Amino acid sequence: MLERIRKENPLVHCMTNVVVTNFTANGLLALGASPVMAYAKEEVADLASIAGALLLNIGTLSQDQVDQMIVAGQAANRAGVPVILDPVGAGATAFRTESSMRILREVNITVLRGNAGEIASLVGVKAEVKGVDGNMEGDKVQLAMQAATQFKCVCVVTGEVDVVTDGTHGRIIHNGHPWMTKVVGTGCLLGGVIASFVAINGDDLIEAITGALTYYGIAGEQAYEETSELGIGSYQQVFVNKLHLLEDQEIKALQRTETF
Repeated sequence: MLERIRKENPLVHCMTNVVVTNFTANGLLALGASPVMAYAKEEVADLASIAGALLLNIGTLSQDQVDQMIVAGQAANRAGVPVILDPVGAGATAFRTESSMRILREVNITVLRGNAGEIASLVGVKAEVKGVDGNMEGDKVQLAMQAATQFKCVCVVTGEVDVVTDGTHGRIIHNGHPWMTKVVGTGCLLGGVIASFVAINGDDLIEAITGALTYYGIAGEQAYEETSELGIGSYQQVFVNKLHLLEDQEIKALQRTETF
């Protein structure tokens, strides 16, 4: 899939938060995708209709932005373009939670991706969400399956391990490194990476998303190996380098997944 992304250069329309726009764009370019960041109501429908995938990330949301995301999401639905929703901070405030729920009601979401606290808040399970970070006690596989069933999409719950499921079966991914949580934007960029893999392999969403998560996690592991004595600033730079340099055969050799 990685080779296909670099060959086909899928257009990924990112409606993401202002904190991570540059990092997301550079990360997607390093992967081999073609990012476009567009938010104006005059053009979001047109761009979403021609993209390979649409990413909706509510990290720095406003009411106008939510309205524009729904316009873009509905246009993507009409055009058969997959839509990825990252409900950043859902559960932290009523506005974030309700905005996420409104998007889920009014747009057919292909992939819902969040941490355990965010996803738990959307399905009504008790969780702790502080700012944009969240966690919960309990079985994350069951949580992901519940969300996938409730919202009729593929759900990805990320954290120490990542879970992806369509509600009946899925994968657990063990690749990644704790330093990935020390760099602002790695979670948000992951949404774009998932969108890129789905854009070129939408017929098998579990396989596409597993490929995205293993690729991303391995890049994080390798970046740590090179920068553990240098610090987080160097880690961020090398992480983007690894996204650019990783090859399919490395991913096949280093991926750590299990099926359920």
